[in-house]
Amino acid sequence: MGVSEAIRQELIQYILLQVYNDQYIDRLEEKKILEACVKKGVTVEEGLALIHQVANEKDLVVERVVEERAKELLQQFALNDGVIDKKEFEDAFSLFKLACKGKVPDPLLKKRLKQMVLENGWKVKEGGLFGSKWFSTIPS
Repeated sequence: MGVSEAIRQELIQYILLQVYNDQYIDRLEEKKILEACVKKGVTVEEGLALIHQVANEKDLVVERVVEERAKELLQQFALNDGVIDKKEFEDAFSLFKLACKGKVPDPLLKKRLKQMVLENGWKVKEGGLFGSKWFSTIPS
């Protein structure tokens, strides 16, 4: 990084301040951190690298990262047989919940996963002879 150690330490403290209560960096906090970085003359790329470094060292959750992992898993499920079934969705939900360390309520996690499915046009398997409308019942 082309950043002085003093500025780097100041930004690390700012990151830690943002996550003081919940150990979770949501998208809004991430943007605020990046804005602080830019004001200090640090590029967005360097700021993102610093966020990820601090998150790894301090075991913090970065919302964007866990959402990308969940999205990749759903994508893999969709590519396997063309549809995401209830078990696959629940597997992605479990991974997402574990990665978020309980910082996001279950209904919101399911809503975000459903949004990912809809935004990417992936098909889901629900209904059938004994099936339920499990996907349709998740609020959008």
